[in-house]
Amino acid sequence: MESGLVTRSGIPYETIPAAGVHGVGLKQLPANLFKLFRGWMASRRILRRFNPDVLLFTGGYVAVPMALAALKKQTLLYVPDIEPGLALRVLARFSDVIALTAEESRTYFTQSKKMIVTGYPVRNQLGDFTKESGRQALSLDQDRKVLLVFGGSKGARSINRAVMAVLPDLLHEMQVVHITGTLDWEEAAAEAARIPAELAASYHPYPYLHEEMGAALAAADLVVSRAGASVLGEFPLFGLPAILVPYPFAWRYQKVNADYLVRHQAAVLLENEQLASRLLSTIQGLIRDEGRLSELGKAMKLLSRPQAAADIAAVLTSLAAGNRASSGGAA
Repeated sequence: MESGLVTRSGIPYETIPAAGVHGVGLKQLPANLFKLFRGWMASRRILRRFNPDVLLFTGGYVAVPMALAALKKQTLLYVPDIEPGLALRVLARFSDVIALTAEESRTYFTQSKKMIVTGYPVRNQLGDFTKESGRQALSLDQDRKVLLVFGGSKGARSINRAVMAVLPDLLHEMQVVHITGTLDWEEAAAEAARIPAELAASYHPYPYLHEEMGAALAAADLVVSRAGASVLGEFPLFGLPAILVPYPFAWRYQKVNADYLVRHQAAVLLENEQLASRLLSTIQGLIRDEGRLSELGKAMKLLSRPQAAADIAAVLTSLAAGNRASSGGAA
């Protein structure tokens, strides 16, 4: 996924071999360790060719070979989720500075490293839309409530199917912008074809949105979403009330993210197994309650740090300048 997104942005992209070792069976472990060794060798070649002044890591086992190859370089580790994964905790040992999305993440690190809270960085283009211009860009009625459903680039099948099961009930009350992800797009398109004609104009399905994602976030009154790290930056930027459904089949990062927003009274938590029984009533209860929506939106907006990307860039620039000074002005 990263390859397509980075290439789309016109930024040079290279891959290195990598594999996880945590929780891997003994039969698979030797092969994964060898892949990490190959990744370390590839990282050394990239470092010799590119000769960076500073490195930025955001986690995942794919970063470990590069971190080991770059021990003499200045490095910044950015922690996107509230709770760092194992790879992030390993990378923290090799990092000069650790940047955090939220203050709560400090408790997960025992190293005496320099830590700063920057917030979650978001693209500048996201903020180009207002509620009015966002609705205009997506051909939405300016006067009707808008529900955004978003499960990530690949989608969230359980959320998609739960929404489609109650779609007529939703469309009688609101417009639905449904970003299905690429895996479920054909299923959603087939469902859209079965919607009664009088409701069809209120349903706006997309496999994915790139430049228009800011329009969808700005246009929405409420969002139903997984709780990946991006919700910690994008929803606060727009003060967007959220119903969060953490992905249940992996480590608890999404649950911890969701709990953080719920604790700050900015979101409502809905467990994956509750989708069939409670999704419709939860959406309707919130969309009909202007006061509650307003309270959630204000609390969400208080968590916004729109300068996060600039703050992270400033740290990188400072580290790079220090590296050039110590190496006698190398590029």
